Amino acid sequence: MTLRVLLTALLVANLVSALGVVHARHQHRQLFVQATRLEAARDELNIEFGRLQLEQATWAESNRIDQVARDRLGMKFPEGGETVVVRP
Repeated sequence: MTLRVLLTALLVANLVSALGVVHARHQHRQLFVQATRLEAARDELNIEFGRLQLEQATWAESNRIDQVARDRLGMKFPEGGETVVVRP
């Protein structure tokens, strides 16, 4: 009788262990797919970040700022007589 109980316990332990392995492999596959998707999203964001840095550098060029200040805002450099120096 004890041999039968021992074999039954070993069989149940073997089944539980096998189900644990199946569950762990399934979870690993799901996490791998999710990691792959996240890496692709990261790569897309890095590409867009590079584009935005390039665009920012283009908009921030000193020649462009000077041109916009003159054309759109009507700004100009002050003449010599228009400059006032304030001393403490």
